[in-house]
Amino acid sequence: MKVSDILTEAIIDINVSAQDKSDAINKMIDLANNSGNILDLEKVRKCVFEREKLVSTGVGKGFAIPHGKSDDIKDIAAAFATLGEPIDFDSIDGEKVKYIFLLVGKDSMLNIHIKLLSRISRLMNKDEFREKLSSAKSKAEILKLFKDEEQNYLDI
Repeated sequence: MKVSDILTEAIIDINVSAQDKSDAINKMIDLANNSGNILDLEKVRKCVFEREKLVSTGVGKGFAIPHGKSDDIKDIAAAFATLGEPIDFDSIDGEKVKYIFLLVGKDSMLNIHIKLLSRISRLMNKDEFREKLSSAKSKAEILKLFKDEEQNYLDI
């Protein structure tokens, strides 16, 4: 499964304004709700925040990937956003976060969940790709950037 397979314009946003890490995660969960895959929004919210308490999902280079596993979804729930102003996310490198990719998978789909987390990280680790995302002016452009970037990887 490709990252671009789970993204639609309905779950992408640009220049989101967030006060702090909690506000950003809440906004991402609300955005993911547009997918139609979330059965119980508050249970999904709880699973993502419980995961975040273990260790920050601010993985570095201005990127965070809050995630969790829940059976309160029909299928993978995701959302991607760029922030208007970077925020502190307790990232491992101390950098503020500008890009957030939320991913919630079913408990029974652990293998797919881990593969998607890995693929998202690989894409977002590329400086050139993040710069392109930062310059994107529309949700459609962001979706196209993900699709185009994944063409560079034969194994995904």
